[in-house]
Amino acid sequence: MRYQDINAETVDRWVEQGWEWGRPIEHEVYARALEGDWAVNLTPTVHVPRDWFGDLRGKRLLGLASGGGQQMPVFAAAGAICTVLDYSPRQLESERMVAAREGYSIEIVRADMSQPLPFADESFDLIFHPVSNCYIREVEPLFRECARILKKGGALLGGFDNGMNYLFDDEETAVVERLPFDPIANPEQMRRLREKDEGVQFSHTVGEQIGGQLRAGLRLTDLYEDTNGSGRLHEFGVPTFLATRSIKP
Repeated sequence: MRYQDINAETVDRWVEQGWEWGRPIEHEVYARALEGDWAVNLTPTVHVPRDWFGDLRGKRLLGLASGGGQQMPVFAAAGAICTVLDYSPRQLESERMVAAREGYSIEIVRADMSQPLPFADESFDLIFHPVSNCYIREVEPLFRECARILKKGGALLGGFDNGMNYLFDDEETAVVERLPFDPIANPEQMRRLREKDEGVQFSHTVGEQIGGQLRAGLRLTDLYEDTNGSGRLHEFGVPTFLATRSIKP
């Protein structure tokens, strides 16, 4: 089985088990968003600055690997014309459920982000891409695709794991792995992931994450870092995630 299909099945299973990033928002959250009271996350704890979005009314927005009925309803309430792409059927079911409940339209696309994206050139004003490219082995092709489908002046807002989490044991007290973390090349890493039902994950360097965007022709305008939100690394203030805003000149 392709690792991408293993990950889709794994996420579906996590959603059934109540995964934090697979629980759709309640009606009350959508109602507040209609009044302009909303916040979303690209990383575990820090809200994305509102000025990263600008005015969403009438903007074409892609939620890239952003299924689950959490962010897209908020963007629809803010006036965006939304498309969501995800490879997990359960995450997309949640999008359909919330859209039907709240009465807004959304284009729902099941596709694998490790492959060319099924959209025409310059289709979107904004791409919202929460932490998820740790589930694909190569990230630079994805950034090239994002640059291709963004309109000129459009922005990619992305959340990324910086690789730190892959170094440590479960208690976050000892370094037990070498980087890069690549279970395709390292069968022992694959075995440990399977034992813990963690899908197939990959570390990526900051050079891949930010440099890949720059090499794709995007221009970095802002960034911030974030922690895990819990655990020993969080308690010591160790940043394990970053979020970036890049535009297509």
